Amino acid sequence: MSYDGVGPRAVMRSVAFLTASALAVPLLAGCGSDDEGSKPLAGQDIAAAPRERLADGGTLRWAVDAMPQTLNAFQADADAGTTRVAQAVLPAMFRPDASGRPQRDADYLDSARVVETEPRQVVVYRLNQQAVWSDGREIGAEDFAAQWRALSGKDSAYWTARNAGYDRIEKVERGANDLEVRVTFAKPYADWRSLFSPLYPKDVTGTADAFNDGARKKLKVSAGPFAVQKIDTKDKDVVLTRNPRWWGHTAKLSEIVLHEVPRDKRAAALADGTVDVADVDPSEADRITQAAGAQGSLPFQGPAGGRTAAKALRSWAVLHGSDEKAARNERRALKKQRKSLAKYLAQQEALRDFEVRKSLEPAYTQLALNGADGPLADERVRHAVAHALNRKELAQVVLQPLGLPAVPVGSHLALSGQDAYADSSDALGGQDTAQARALLADAGWVPGPVKEQKKGEKAAGAEGRSAGGSPDPSQSDDGTYIVGVNDHVEDNKGHDDQQKNRQEPGHRGSEDGHTGDGGARQLAQDGRPYAQEHLKQGGAPGAYAPKGTAAPAGAGARTGPLAKDGKPLSLRFVLPSGPGSDTLRKVADRITAMLDKVGIATEITKVSDESYFRDHIASGQYDLALYSWPSSAFPATDARPIYAKPVPGADGSLNVQQNYTRVGTDQVDQLLDQAIATLDQGEERDLIRKADARIWATAGSIPLYQRPQLTAVRKNLANIGSFGFRTPVYEDMGYLKKGMKASSSPAS
Repeated sequence: MSYDGVGPRAVMRSVAFLTASALAVPLLAGCGSDDEGSKPLAGQDIAAAPRERLADGGTLRWAVDAMPQTLNAFQADADAGTTRVAQAVLPAMFRPDASGRPQRDADYLDSARVVETEPRQVVVYRLNQQAVWSDGREIGAEDFAAQWRALSGKDSAYWTARNAGYDRIEKVERGANDLEVRVTFAKPYADWRSLFSPLYPKDVTGTADAFNDGARKKLKVSAGPFAVQKIDTKDKDVVLTRNPRWWGHTAKLSEIVLHEVPRDKRAAALADGTVDVADVDPSEADRITQAAGAQGSLPFQGPAGGRTAAKALRSWAVLHGSDEKAARNERRALKKQRKSLAKYLAQQEALRDFEVRKSLEPAYTQLALNGADGPLADERVRHAVAHALNRKELAQVVLQPLGLPAVPVGSHLALSGQDAYADSSDALGGQDTAQARALLADAGWVPGPVKEQKKGEKAAGAEGRSAGGSPDPSQSDDGTYIVGVNDHVEDNKGHDDQQKNRQEPGHRGSEDGHTGDGGARQLAQDGRPYAQEHLKQGGAPGAYAPKGTAAPAGAGARTGPLAKDGKPLSLRFVLPSGPGSDTLRKVADRITAMLDKVGIATEITKVSDESYFRDHIASGQYDLALYSWPSSAFPATDARPIYAKPVPGADGSLNVQQNYTRVGTDQVDQLLDQAIATLDQGEERDLIRKADARIWATAGSIPLYQRPQLTAVRKNLANIGSFGFRTPVYEDMGYLKKGMKASSSPAS
């Protein structure tokens, strides 16, 4: 996971995912219908073309964020580059289709089915008889057994990031013949299709040394349409070439080169031919689109334009009493600017050979609320934050300008198109300003005097966090400023006037303690549905104040600064400051304005990309944060560590697994455990939906929107672009023959 990107599924299920786990109360059922997740919001956009239209040969240069640190997808530092290599060179028994549902890969697997359920679950895999490793050896039971032993968690010599599913296997053995693999489970496992994808040869998984070190920088043996030829750390390339022993459709491309290119250098790399394909940010996508259809619309083109600009500059200098020396300096600056502009225009000309293919990633962006301590340890305050948000508006900010469906995500555990998807957000409720204010008042946060904070005194945010005044707006990106505290006025002037006085945030891209509320910290840990008791008294849905409780004064207007025991209500909102985070900045700006309307101030802190997740999200040093989670075809398994209730360790530390909001409940854990253990797919789906409704009710994270996927691709490349849920078919990628065209619309 990352703030603005997602790692591979293998990493998602790791114990340390940094790129990017029965209460006697009523169950909250999901509100969606059974067919609600039948269609993805957006299909693939890959310029699909039949293989006969593609030329044979050619090199595809594909931008990646970073050189993969390992080629072993089951290690903690595996990343998106690791996954891309594994998809092209290794077997996978099942791969997700266009709707994010696991489908058998016929190149490796003729069939796979549960043949016994009592006394043990038994799955028999029947392999494609042509499937062989690149050294000529047949893929077989020995490979399956070696991978199980490596990932079972029983041998600590193997440095594995995860063992989910493999730890439920009792034995792996040869079936009726060499083509059959028989897997017997010690405990029932619903997500058995998630296993052995990817499958490594026994050369890699057979010994701890080979697993830990041997597959980090090379894969001598593989079994896909491509094979790893070399890893060039100097040029930052991973070179994949055709596998001569591949038994499926011969790869159309002769070579794929994965090349490291930083996000903010992608447009330049495309223009100079360094890469042919690159995921890009909205600003670069807009630039490429303009290059394709807006030639001649840019200013200062040609000498005449330059002379006119210089004359205008001199006239301005004379008019304003500036001397000739100043004017000459300005002309020099203009000359330098024109050189930069000439370079830009040359790049624009080269970018005319590219187009942007767009879809939605199998990932969603959420607002995370850290419930470990501070005001957000109180479930009422978390609910107030949720009711302050207009999720539809936030989705529109990101997706509407791109022409993508601006539909808020309704589930933590699946996305539209997947079987488990249902919009369960009603378990929490939508935007309701009056309700948000009532919840805050019930939690003790009311308009009133704020004691002057002494130097070093802790504010009402998370423990050890300051809520001082706003600094100079000219500060650097790595800084902090307050939204919604100093701009409030005692007489509650109109919203528009206060907006004028606000210290507006910039638009540049980018465990445990006391709360002062006796039961608040416990609420964060056991997720007791606080609302249920008050609903029985006749309160409005989602509101915690009993029926008849007066709303805060001025409920129809913006409140003054809220305080409790003289301390202002201020939440630390941590954001990345690096290139490519401009979308998150826009979303954060809208969120701060929405929270300000209900009296919640936000302390914006921008930090470097390198420290954002490691030093803030994973360590719990934040109140609010934006980051993304990938979706999964196996949510019962993959979501378990993300939403698992944190468990205190013997040393006093808190084991949060991947639950970085520190909010969890016994009931969610039990529902997901039941979903993992059932072999009835309908029952599994229903249990996942119920678990999601409970996750919504705890308000530890608020899903906002499915992430846009924007891919700049050379126009004559087919079957590549924004893939959505579906795994790329690497052997079908290629360059169109002269005169041939791909399909004109995105694939479904």
